[in-house]
Amino acid sequence: MPAEHRAVLLLIGLAVAGHGVRLLATRPGDAPGAVTLLAGSPGGAGAHRDSVVRRARPLARGERIDVDRASAAELDRLPGVGMGLARRIVADRQKHGPFGGLPGLDRVSGVGPGLLADLEESVTFSGRAAADAAPSAPRPMTAVGSAALNLNTAPREALLTLPGIGPSKADAIVAYREAHGPFASLDAVLKVPGIGPGILARIKGLAKVQ
Repeated sequence: MPAEHRAVLLLIGLAVAGHGVRLLATRPGDAPGAVTLLAGSPGGAGAHRDSVVRRARPLARGERIDVDRASAAELDRLPGVGMGLARRIVADRQKHGPFGGLPGLDRVSGVGPGLLADLEESVTFSGRAAADAAPSAPRPMTAVGSAALNLNTAPREALLTLPGIGPSKADAIVAYREAHGPFASLDAVLKVPGIGPGILARIKGLAKVQ
């Protein structure tokens, strides 16, 4: 058989095979030529694509995200906030309540002065911080003086009573103190990783150094 005839027969065979596969893949009622995508994971490739697109979508001009209500996926859209930090923010909010403002957000591990400055124009807070929501709650310190907490000697448990100081920040204060010695002034606490101006403003009047 001439080579030309064999080539024609091969093309005809491929066409018939392709038509057969399409008939097998087409469900009853499908429009001619319709293509069905097979999902490779729960939710399908389309759901995954939509999730990626949503996370990559930058904030529109003037758009703000409510940190006291947003999901981790929404927080991930904020500048400088990755999914890991977004999940920590949600977990902290669920455990300790709304942040109520940028100073409250500063209590989350991984949030510092630089990030707070970047977020200022992109976030809003609809909730009230736990300290503001319960003003009648007893406080161990109320003013500078003998009742104020000495940051140079206070144990970890006492540091936890200060507003905005959680376990990680209390540990950081103790570690910095042990490594560098006593704080020369209250403002020197800003040298501690994770302690920003927001927290400093909240503990002034409740803490001192001696």
